[in-house]
Amino acid sequence: MSVKMKIEGAGDIERALAELARGTAKGVMRRAMNKALQPVAEAADNSAFEIAITSRLTPRQYGQARGDRAASRVTLYVGPVESDGSPAPHAHLVEFGTGPRYHASGKYVGAVMADPFMRPAWDANLADMLAILRREVWAEIEKAAARAAHKAERIAK
Repeated sequence: MSVKMKIEGAGDIERALAELARGTAKGVMRRAMNKALQPVAEAADNSAFEIAITSRLTPRQYGQARGDRAASRVTLYVGPVESDGSPAPHAHLVEFGTGPRYHASGKYVGAVMADPFMRPAWDANLADMLAILRREVWAEIEKAAARAAHKAERIAK
């Protein structure tokens, strides 16, 4: 699921990030986004899976998320993984359920009722996530600027 948001006042954030080195700006955004996604990960708690925040995808997921990747973008994903950290390719069957399943012989082998855990967590935390993101981006920008100033001072000595 991809969600595009328009945030009012983001121009100030963009200008502040543009003053930082590109790698530093990406680190600032990655740390802020990680903190903003924590409530979603906590709310999506499912006994069958652990919920992780990551930038890594499986090859299949990577192909589906082609538009999310660019040199100047920071993209994080929140979703289910197995307890060992490997992908959980069957998690969508729990989230969305399945219809009736039959063998080729016609034998009925069951159906899985939907047990959504990601979408309700996302919907319930969207407003909080944006507030946390705004607050954390500014805090991280201030920390990065302080580190840059300290480094410039150290080099000047």
